Amino acid sequence: MTPELRATLLDVAGAMASFSQGWWIIGSAGVALHGVEAGPVKDVDLLVDEGLAGAVLDRLGVVPLDMPPDPLFRSAVFARWTAPPVPVEVMAGFCVAEANVWHPVKPRSRERIMLDGTALFVPDRAELLGLFRRFGRPKDAARAAALEAAGARPEAGTPAQ
Repeated sequence: MTPELRATLLDVAGAMASFSQGWWIIGSAGVALHGVEAGPVKDVDLLVDEGLAGAVLDRLGVVPLDMPPDPLFRSAVFARWTAPPVPVEVMAGFCVAEANVWHPVKPRSRERIMLDGTALFVPDRAELLGLFRRFGRPKDAARAAALEAAGARPEAGTPAQ
């Protein structure tokens, strides 16, 4: 983990400390928190429950952004927090398109990972692996492969690549 990523994750942990539920680190930073090397982390994906979005954005001092339509992803709320060394993308009401149907991304697992005495939350390895398989982009396939090489096994019903 780079010093910049560590500092950013500690910033996220501090900002989110009063929110006891309803948020997760996903994406490449989630893989890094599981102790798995899967390439550089260019941003931190912070997934929050839609009901928390307003309070989280207020806490971070950011406003929602209007994003152009994307064929694979959409969020009811999307913001970028650029104060930390690594940008943090905040998503609420996050959905992925599968077979031309939008499906919400709402992790069922929530694993606490301690970093320098502060708590961060990620989906467990199996669920994170399933998310990468659902997303299906080349960078997601590489992350899935890294998790599998580290021993993660997919949840039942997760599509294979």
